[in-house]
Amino acid sequence: MEPGSIAERFRDRSILITGSTGFLAKMLVEKILRIQPDVRKLYLLVRAPDAAAAKERLLTEVVGKGLFDVLREQHGASFHSFIKEKVCPLPGDITHQNFGLGNSEILRLSQDVDIIVNGAATTNFMERYDVALVTNTAAVIHLCQFAKQSDNLKMLLHVSTGEAYHKHKVLETALST
Repeated sequence: MEPGSIAERFRDRSILITGSTGFLAKMLVEKILRIQPDVRKLYLLVRAPDAAAAKERLLTEVVGKGLFDVLREQHGASFHSFIKEKVCPLPGDITHQNFGLGNSEILRLSQDVDIIVNGAATTNFMERYDVALVTNTAAVIHLCQFAKQSDNLKMLLHVSTGEAYHKHKVLETALST
């Protein structure tokens, strides 16, 4: 691996990933674990009422998918222990202050996280405005508040949608020159 490569930047880093059960985040988690097994820890914020439910969602909706077959083959019988060592599901919700985590847990997380990848969003372009506002705007404020109190933060990456709803014709008006 070349020094300075993206994969090399993840070596011995702890990464908080929001929106972790979404399509892009699943691919990111698998890719990091496959190309940089020396990542220190992946903290995955999972909407769940408690740790057991977060772990269950992680196992069924993320690492239980076929996307992780290459890692399963690479690690064989030690796959689940590798996942347990590297991935920590956190029961929380980005729309809540401190993600709904307790004070001791948010403090520990703020001391350990080096990189934040925010993939949490509603991508339903017909979502009610109040729901979209909380999920796509207020949640980012909570994330930034957490980032400010993070001792070792090196990077905050915000992933956003790159298209507009196009089921209906998009109205375009030329600007006057």
